[in-house]
Amino acid sequence: MSIHDLVADDQPDKFAFSSENEALIKKIIAKYPEGKQASAVMPLLDLAQRQHDNWIPMSAIELIAERLDMAKIRVLEVASFYTMYNLKPVGKYFFQLCGTTPCMLRGSDDLSRCVKDKLNISSGEITPDGKFSILEVECLGACVNAPIVQVNDDFYEDLDYDSMASLIDSFAEDLPPPIGSVKSRSGSQAVTGPTSLTKLTEKQNVVKSSGKLKKEPNSLSEHVRNKVHASG
Repeated sequence: MSIHDLVADDQPDKFAFSSENEALIKKIIAKYPEGKQASAVMPLLDLAQRQHDNWIPMSAIELIAERLDMAKIRVLEVASFYTMYNLKPVGKYFFQLCGTTPCMLRGSDDLSRCVKDKLNISSGEITPDGKFSILEVECLGACVNAPIVQVNDDFYEDLDYDSMASLIDSFAEDLPPPIGSVKSRSGSQAVTGPTSLTKLTEKQNVVKSSGKLKKEPNSLSEHVRNKVHASG
């Protein structure tokens, strides 16, 4: 695939980070020794993407290169290598469907078929209204709950054709369902319940019922924000 296939044809004339992101950038760069600021390229690309409707324009690539004293092509190499970065517009709900072996064996082809049946798009395409896009990606790291789809920042696991259809319907109504296993599994726990560490599970349930359990973030994006603010 050519780089021209990855980069949007229509580009904004300029890009500037928001004042909030500028403050975060100072904190991020300060984590690295003098002369090693290029190590901040990935978090800065992520900030640019989140600020710009989930894709990175070339003007942002140029700005990041200038800020980190890097060659523009070096920043573009990073942005074009990882599928977590988008160099052209994606849908409001960006579905990343894992097609690696565990997910394939557990039915990821059925999920792709469902997307094609309901939205009439395939990997790398976007619906005419801009609401949905899909990309088949490599391992998302949740093999035990395969097959899985990442929608924007969040994981939906244990999917099949029917539950994928329900997932699409929910997002079509702008009503994102609870993240995680659609079978309500906890982590990688067996569908029938825990088979080991059962006493630990009982203890956790007691803590939960007592209300002493620390509130967990509702999504990966909230978790990321909490980590950034904590590190500041």
